[in-house]
Formats: sequence, C-alpha cells, structure tokens
Amino acid sequence: MAEPHLPVSISWLCCRICTQILREPVTIPCGHNFCLWCIDDSWDRVQTHFSCPECQQRFPSRPALIRNTTLAEVVRNTRRREQHPAGPPTKRARSSSAGTSGRTWCWRHMSPLDVYCCTDERIICTQCASDEHTGHRICVVGLIRIQNQEELSRIQSELRQVLKEQEKKLEKIYQQINEEVRDTEDQCEGVLVRVTECLQKHYLSVRRLIRAQAQNATARAPTLQTKVEELKMMDAELDCLKKNKDNVQFLQKWTQVKNLCEEHLQFFNEDLLAPFEVTKRAVEKLGRELQEFCDEQFASISHTCEGVEEEESDEEESSDASSPQSCDQNRLNRSSRIKEEEPITREEFLQYACDLSLDPTTAHKDLSISEGDKEVMLCPSKSQTPFIRYPQRFLHRRQVLCREGLHGRRCYYEVEMKGDKAEIALTYRDIDRRSSLKMSAFGANTNSWSLDRSTTYSVSHRGESVQLTARPQNQRIGVYLDFEAGTLSFFEVQHNKMEFLYRVEAEFTEPMYPGFWLGEKCSIKICDLKPAEEQGKW
Repeated sequence: MAEPHLPVSISWLCCRICTQILREPVTIPCGHNFCLWCIDDSWDRVQTHFSCPECQQRFPSRPALIRNTTLAEVVRNTRRREQHPAGPPTKRARSSSAGTSGRTWCWRHMSPLDVYCCTDERIICTQCASDEHTGHRICVVGLIRIQNQEELSRIQSELRQVLKEQEKKLEKIYQQINEEVRDTEDQCEGVLVRVTECLQKHYLSVRRLIRAQAQNATARAPTLQTKVEELKMMDAELDCLKKNKDNVQFLQKWTQVKNLCEEHLQFFNEDLLAPFEVTKRAVEKLGRELQEFCDEQFASISHTCEGVEEEESDEEESSDASSPQSCDQNRLNRSSRIKEEEPITREEFLQYACDLSLDPTTAHKDLSISEGDKEVMLCPSKSQTPFIRYPQRFLHRRQVLCREGLHGRRCYYEVEMKGDKAEIALTYRDIDRRSSLKMSAFGANTNSWSLDRSTTYSVSHRGESVQLTARPQNQRIGVYLDFEAGTLSFFEVQHNKMEFLYRVEAEFTEPMYPGFWLGEKCSIKICDLKPAEEQGKW
C-alpha cells in the first residue's frame, strides 16, 4: 500500500533567521523552530535578554535547545520528493530547482524569478522583492540582461582589439627571434674561434695525456678478458652448487664460493673509462676559464715589464734594478710617496673631479638614458619604443657604461642614486656583455670592481664579496681612483663631509670605465662637480 503523502508548504519548513530550509531543526520553549546553528549564533551575539526571533517572547535565561526529530524527518522526505518526483514535472517540481544554476522559479514562493535586486545583486521573484527588499533598487530581469549584454559587447570588442595587437607583437617577436638567432650564431662563432686559437697552444699536452690514458686502459683490457672467462667458470660452478641436493655440501662450499665471487665482482667496479670522463670535464672547465686567465696574465706580464724598465731609468740603478727585491722596493717607495699626498677633504678631492657621460650604446634595453647622458633609470622595455641593437649593449644584465675611460691620473666623481638597490662599478672595457652567466656581472669577474648598495654595503671582485659594517645613510656616493697608485676608494658624501667606506688595492692594467647596475625602481645621476669655490649647499 502506498505511503500517504500530506502536502507541506515549503514556507513552513524554512528557518525565519536564514530563510532557508531547516538544517538540524531545533524547537525552543515558545514552540517555534529554527536551524541549530542559526539560533545558537543569534543568541551568542546578544548573550543577555534571550528572546524568540519570530514571536519575540523573552526567556529569563538561555533556553535549552530540543532537537525536533519529527520535523527533521519531514524536511528530509520533502527534499527527497522534490529531487526525485514521481510524476510529470509540475509547478512544484519547477520550484524545487530554485537556487541552482539555470533555475527560473522561486523555491519559497513558487513564483517566477522575473525581477533583479540591484542593491543585493540577486535575481528574485516579485514576492521576495515585496517582503525582503523594500527600499532596494529593483529592475526587470530583461532590462538588466540588455545592460549586461552591452557591457559584454564592449568587453569583447576590447578583447578583440588586444588580441589583434598581441598578434602583431607576436609577429614582431618572431622577427626579433630570427635576428637574435643570427646575432647569437655570429657571436658564438667568434667566441669559439678565439677559444680554439687559445686551445691550440696547449692541446698537444692534452693529447699526450689522452694517449697515456688509452694505453693504460688498453693494457688492462686483457686482464678484463681473463676476469670475464673466470666469471663464466664461476657461473657454471654456482649453477652446479645450486643443483646440489646435499645440504651439508652446499653449505660447506657456499662460503668459499661466495667470497671468491665478491672478489671478482669487486674487480669490475673499476671503470676503465673514468679517466676519460675526468679529462673531458677538466677541459670543459678549462675552456670557460682559459681565455680570461690568459688575457689577464699576459696583460699583467706586459705591464710589469714596462714598469720595471721605467723604474730602472728613473732611479739610475741599472745594476740593482734587475733583481726582484729592487723592483718590489721601488714600487713600494712609489706607492708610499703617492699615499702621503692623497686628498683628505672633499675640497681636495674635487680638484680631481672628472666630467663623465653615459654611453647609451652600452645600455641594457630596460634602461633609459636622459638627455645630456647624465642620468639613467630603470624603464622596462614593454613601455619603451623599439631600441637600437648596438653590438656593445649589455644583453642580459641591466648595466651601462660611461664613455670616458679613466687612467694615467687621479680621478674623482660622485653619483646620486634613488631606490633601494644599485651597483656602482669600474671595469675594463672588454667586460663580457652578451653572456647570461654570472661572468658578465659587475664584480663577478677579474675585469671589474663593484660597490653594491642595498640595505648594506659590500664590495665585489672575482665573484667574491666583502661585507661592510657601514649601513647606507646618504644617497650620494663618491668614487676616487688613483690609477698609478693602484687604489680605488668609495665614500658616502653629505654636503662637504665624506664618510670613508672601503678601499681596493689592485694593479690596474687598462683604462677603467665607470658603470652602473640598477635594481627595481632605481635611478642614478652623475653629479655635476663644480670647482670648490663654487660649491654650495645641496
């Protein structure tokens, strides 16, 4: 016999607080029902003067909540009938689909969702608008659809415009890629030719080493063949031992055979080809370092020889100057004389002020040089006009050089920076500008020295950094180069006060070019240093 079905209005099964179908229904002393979480939350907020949210009846203390199991069962049965209707779709069946995507009927009032509350941005029925949205801005659903349709068309038009522009950019990128391929091929070919010329001087010794390794490996091959034959015999012996049914004989022979097997297997752990792998890795490393090392050493040898000849002529000690001790003493005396005359005050430093200008042809594509070539700032390439592809540009690092090379005399200049992180460097002109490796960074190679400024100061050379105890206080940095004495000093400058930061002592063999690296939201300006008598407060 079919279970009797009593019609239940959906509104009777709704919580008066959240207006949704009851979840975990509970009954309070006045007889009204609410969701367990809704009434708990409502009373948690007041903490005193507990009352019924529907009839406003007050209670002397917080009432205990009684779970209404009968009502919970009615709610479950109602949900089940609406989700799985037994007959053809009816208005009630349509109303049960309210609240999900594509619903067109209000599940509470069984009315069509034909109005839109602009205040709450909700689609509702007329009864909902009258009961709960009084004073809100109400519109017809069709009108809101027209408005949104117009916005959709506008957005789609913008999207298509952006798509068209991006397609043009993509085509341009492909052209740039092809140009970059040709440029990279030419550059790599030039690098490999130079490396090959350097390697040809030393490759004979490497070849002799490889031949010796080959002879050693070949000499061990017959021994390896003998061991292979022994392994075959041992395998046959193991096969016989495995088939031996006598347990005692098996155990007696197994220990001896096992040790013998381990000795033979240990022999095969040695890789005859390992020396070749070691040689290849060493040559690969040598290929990266050899050219830079040779250039530095030969330039140093040439400069040292010229310096020795000059000292011999000036001191007129031809007999003693040929000894290494005399050369070192002369250099020490010269350095001591120069250091005694070093400037101390800013006014004295300004006597050696030099006029510098930035070289835009060396600037990375993300750097923007101001008119007059005195200031550089970080400006991502996407906001710039297409840049000229100068061959001397830095390709992968946001670096730029000055036009002027400093050598042969004392030089002093100041720069003023804005931003949190930057590098102020001096470098030889032949610093690598195309590599994406660390060797192209200021201070990461033998060709450059760099003062790195962020939350602290550090000085870098050959990829090694010295951390300074002084913390940045001012935006202006002074750089003093005594090329002949072989000293490079950095200062913080404020008005006419100079705070010493660090001094580098080195033997400079080529003109030094000031250079800069810029961090995010950073700019660097080369200061205009007027004669001391014209200096004012700035």
